[in-house]
Amino acid sequence: MVMVMTKAKDLDVTQTRRALSLKQAISGENTTPFSILFTHGSLVVKVYQPVTTDHQKPHDRDECYVIIESHGKFEMGDEIVSFGSGDFLFVPASLPHLFTDFGDTMSTWVMFYGPDGGETAHSTEKTG
Repeated sequence: MVMVMTKAKDLDVTQTRRALSLKQAISGENTTPFSILFTHGSLVVKVYQPVTTDHQKPHDRDECYVIIESHGKFEMGDEIVSFGSGDFLFVPASLPHLFTDFGDTMSTWVMFYGPDGGETAHSTEKTG
């Protein structure tokens, strides 16, 4: 199941580009489409900027995307959904997925978290 929640509020594309440019300038990174911006415990926050084609392979951990800029299609398993700036996408660990039909300025926040193999789904209902 592709989970899409649309239109995150107040995404600042300029601020994100500056943070990524500063990170790349400090580290000398400029050839990888992934740049790590923050880590804490199992959480790793990256910015992903594919150019022309998305070459991702399935990941070992659960991940979330928040689209910073662009629009296109997102393929996950047998599902295909449209995405645009501000959309949220969830991908369980090990599930094949990729972005298609996106522009040359695509960028997205990527958050990897939890154990290898992904987390077990739990009910969100509160008791007592």
